[in-house]
Amino acid sequence: MTKQAAARLQIIVVMLLFGTIGIFVRFIDMPSSVIAVARGLIGALFLFCVVMGRKVGMDWAAIRRNGLKLLFSGFCIGVNWILLFESYRYTTVATATLCYYLQPVVVIVGSHFILGEKLTARKLICVLIAVCGMVPVSGMLDSGLPSSSEITGILLAVGAAVLYGINIMTNKTMKEIAPFDMTIVCLGTAALTTLPYTLLTISPSELTLEPLPLLLLLTVGVIHTGVAYSLYYTALKSLPAQTVAIYGYIDPIFAIVLSAVLLKESLTISTLIGAVMILGATFFSDRKKKEPLSIKNEAGWA
Repeated sequence: MTKQAAARLQIIVVMLLFGTIGIFVRFIDMPSSVIAVARGLIGALFLFCVVMGRKVGMDWAAIRRNGLKLLFSGFCIGVNWILLFESYRYTTVATATLCYYLQPVVVIVGSHFILGEKLTARKLICVLIAVCGMVPVSGMLDSGLPSSSEITGILLAVGAAVLYGINIMTNKTMKEIAPFDMTIVCLGTAALTTLPYTLLTISPSELTLEPLPLLLLLTVGVIHTGVAYSLYYTALKSLPAQTVAIYGYIDPIFAIVLSAVLLKESLTISTLIGAVMILGATFFSDRKKKEPLSIKNEAGWA
């Protein structure tokens, strides 16, 4: 398996993990912002323990070299979480989801100008098809178009999408830093970013300390955050930001399928059509033309 093939597999695994978060969160009787802070702290602490356990230690020199970018990336993740949570207060989950998954458009266009990645007609067409596919998947065809009073929620969700895209592009510019080190600092910063928001909006009476929610929260922090983000940042080093962005559409598709199977939520024909559009666009956007067979040395000469 080539390095890029392994990276694609890692991204798929990460998106499948992200797609299961909703199932776990459904049974965690805590405010979303508390879950966000906890997952960031737990994920960062877990990876820190892994690094210390391997007796490798953290490369503080690399962290200092990329310090501002790491802090900015973590800040983007934290504010991204806050904006997304706030969007749910003003608009429907369906509308917020559709707006949030405009993020690949941000990355594909932004990476062309910021990272110098080639913007092909195929990728542009495929991401537009995927965005169109999100309309039936999000349920907007059933719930109708948003009213003028939902503009605030829409803008918040779009803001979250922009920050997610900026986070991806920022991480692509970091040099010579281990994925674990990158993940620990970014998640820790994200948790600290969301902490003031949580303290201002949540009262202690809203928290529950029952065993099952705590166990599920620990799972979300370790697996869905610590492990998933470390895999994500590892793969990001080997793949174009545009490819990573389009693969992100696997997340909502898997989440919807799981909710239908495990939670018995409705799965309509329009949802299935949208899923096919998204997965098809994801597949064809990353498919390369076959090239004539040639033998090259490590320097790239035939």
